[in-house]
Amino acid sequence: MPEGHTLYRLAADISAAFSGQRVEVTSPQGRFSDAVLVDGHVLEMAESAGKHLFIRFDTGPTIHVHLGLIGVFSIDEGEPPPALGAVRLRIVGPTAYADLRGATTCELITQEAVAMILATLGPDPLRLEADPGKAFARINRSRKPVGALLMDQSVLAGVGNVYRAETLFRARLHPLTPGNKVSKRRWNALWTDLVDLMEYGVQTGRIDTVRPEHEPEAMGRQARVDDHGGEVYVYRRHGQACHLCGAVIRTRVLEGRNLFWCPTCQRRR
Repeated sequence: MPEGHTLYRLAADISAAFSGQRVEVTSPQGRFSDAVLVDGHVLEMAESAGKHLFIRFDTGPTIHVHLGLIGVFSIDEGEPPPALGAVRLRIVGPTAYADLRGATTCELITQEAVAMILATLGPDPLRLEADPGKAFARINRSRKPVGALLMDQSVLAGVGNVYRAETLFRARLHPLTPGNKVSKRRWNALWTDLVDLMEYGVQTGRIDTVRPEHEPEAMGRQARVDDHGGEVYVYRRHGQACHLCGAVIRTRVLEGRNLFWCPTCQRRR
């Protein structure tokens, strides 16, 4: 599932391509029948909150998109070709077009509904107004594993499995540590690290989490080969040696998602 930095980049790209323009909005697939209600209107801007995308129009309604596991929102320049496959939403402007496929959610909602969705989300490390204290208050009073809490979008918005695994490793924190055993100092360091890593992800379009001294060139090791791209410490590296200590990276399922951690660098206390 795309993580928060992907949605943030997507919102910026949609805004750059269509903001202030009168656009054609259609649903070639036919499943988004409300497209007609914003067709021919001015697209004001797009913004993200966690893993949610909101496309606002001058008349008030907003298109709400959640990509889910397989959703793709592509943006291209020029004249759009005939729509092929299950294109749920197509936006066409004077110089560009965008196609949405495979999304879990694509709906037209009111500003009140947008506010209700935002109210369900925890702070997003990529939003300037985010309050990390709000997330800590939830974590501090919970006995659930911190590895589960970081993936709970009502606690913290936008963090997915990669950032969860990597920030916990960088903090030397075992993912099964109860939330109420995480100190405020440690949480502040986790939050700062998340902000830095996710902002870097926005800039580069990929998730790289290893520090310079642990890059392949610095360590004389092979670069990672994975569809997700980027250099990581533990994510999807189960059975492989830890870059720092050589211990075998472990994995287990927690609330339906795979955890990854180093048993030496992230000792459970």
